[in-house]
Amino acid sequence: MNWLGAGIDGPLVVVRAVHFAATAIIAGTLVFRTLVAEAVAASARPAVIVVRTQTLCVAWICLAISAATGVIWLLLVAASMSGLSLEKSVTSDVLSTAANETQFGLVAQIRFALAVILAGCLAYDRLPLARGLALAMSLGLIAALAWTGHAGSTAGEIGILHLAADIFHLFAAAIWMGGLVSLVLLLSAVGRDQIDAGLSFAKDATRRFSVMGIVIVVVVFASGIVNAWILVGSWHALILTGYGRLVILKVALFAIMLLIAAANRLWLTPRLALASGNEPQLMVLRRLARNSMIEIALALMIFAIVGLLGTLHPAIHPL
Repeated sequence: MNWLGAGIDGPLVVVRAVHFAATAIIAGTLVFRTLVAEAVAASARPAVIVVRTQTLCVAWICLAISAATGVIWLLLVAASMSGLSLEKSVTSDVLSTAANETQFGLVAQIRFALAVILAGCLAYDRLPLARGLALAMSLGLIAALAWTGHAGSTAGEIGILHLAADIFHLFAAAIWMGGLVSLVLLLSAVGRDQIDAGLSFAKDATRRFSVMGIVIVVVVFASGIVNAWILVGSWHALILTGYGRLVILKVALFAIMLLIAAANRLWLTPRLALASGNEPQLMVLRRLARNSMIEIALALMIFAIVGLLGTLHPAIHPL
């Protein structure tokens, strides 16, 4: 099953990347709804309803993708563990061993339970308690991913630090990614309807998410440095190993996202606040939506790299 070269399992890389992205979008959209969309004036309630509808739709779609890729991921792990082909490894003995006698399998069972609870909460999303519980379950789903990668196998006190850094890294990435998806959907809806209350809400939402973005960047940067220090270990390994070069590429993509986010924060968001009349505001909204879509594309590329990095030996232990 090696698509991309010796030692690289193509299907596993793809499944991991899609699973990470879908899980992150669930958590990020629910955080956006709670911390951005719900904190609005009463005059913008129609726009809030639009966001709630969009969030629920995105969450259901991504939960379905997350569940499907989660099952495929477990099957691929079972095949790799048994040394058999995927078809021959789909037996009760092999799957039972993978699910019950490995850390990955135990984490998968916990995450499955969280996903079931999340689905129930989404089904009763009209209830405030269900919405709060859904947010908690989505954050649990993304946090538990830390135990499926290198952080979950790091021993000792350094392992605790690694897990903590990885969890915060996942949280920040999810809030950024899911927030961007929510923001693009919101700006697109406002651009279509062109309602004054919706325009006002879009400005408030953009400002709030922009402020959140500062915290997100700090957390991503700090936790990323910790992870790189543990997994790469030296400038020599960063530059001369394949793992290290992928980390460099990931950082480069992150830097481009940061530049676009800075342009949104320092240029477009102030222009949105100062714009007068619907047409200038709509032009700024469209530019914000376009830039956010570019950020989403870059984030998806980063998730693809994350999917690959999780299948490789860290640069600090290349073999």
